Amino acid sequence: MNKQIRQNIAFTVFRLLSLAVVGILFWILGFITYKGIGVISWQFLTTAPTDGMTAGGIFPAIVGTLCLIAGSAAVAFPLGILSAIYTSEYAGDGKVVRFIRIMTNNLAGIPSIVFGLFGMSLFVNTMGFGDSIIAGSLTLGLLTMPLVIRTTEEALKAIPDTFRQGSYALGASKLQTVSRIVLPAAFPNIITGLILSVGRISGETAPILFTVAAYFLPQLPDSIYSQVMALPYHLYVIAVSGTDLEATRPMAYGTALVLIAIVLIINVSASIIRKKLSKRYA
Repeated sequence: MNKQIRQNIAFTVFRLLSLAVVGILFWILGFITYKGIGVISWQFLTTAPTDGMTAGGIFPAIVGTLCLIAGSAAVAFPLGILSAIYTSEYAGDGKVVRFIRIMTNNLAGIPSIVFGLFGMSLFVNTMGFGDSIIAGSLTLGLLTMPLVIRTTEEALKAIPDTFRQGSYALGASKLQTVSRIVLPAAFPNIITGLILSVGRISGETAPILFTVAAYFLPQLPDSIYSQVMALPYHLYVIAVSGTDLEATRPMAYGTALVLIAIVLIINVSASIIRKKLSKRYA
């Protein structure tokens, strides 16, 4: 068997595997859409649940999910990006930085339910926030911060050193080089990490179960100290709890479809921004 035949076989296998992954994705999306599209309506999206969540809509859960996404992003994005800038641009490559990176990787591997227990102990009980948006946002922010740090570091490392050297040659300081040259060039790739982190935030159930999520709360939050419903926990409750699961199962699929749609809208919007920034700094 000559090299050309082996190469064609390898490319065919890779192509089939790629198509299988895409096919599985569309299978899942198609299944959720088929099962859930029947309950999607304006009333379902804009009203509160009624009759113990066996009827009505999911509007409070949508608002709660968006609040948690925004709150956790406000915690994780600045801290994660600044930490990555420090380890990548300022700290060098010594033992301390290697230790920080090892700990960051270990932190990323901790199960989310452990973060939930930690958030309940620290934010809910010790700091006295109670079950609230701020407690849930801080917990989710800590959960996703390692992902933000690692992806931002990789984005910064991808910028050629010639960019930095050229900036220094023109008399720019370290801060000016990082803020005006390196970060703008790396920002399109940084957004990719932020997209991944938003996807993880939006689908987490265990951390919000301990820190913010309510079983049945058909009203909107009025402050960051309010408890809220959230789509992942709402989906779990109506899918496995109650006395009439057959009646609530379509609502569960509809909730899953809305959650997927929210993540998709966020991802598409971020991808558009990333594409425009890539053209701008190309």
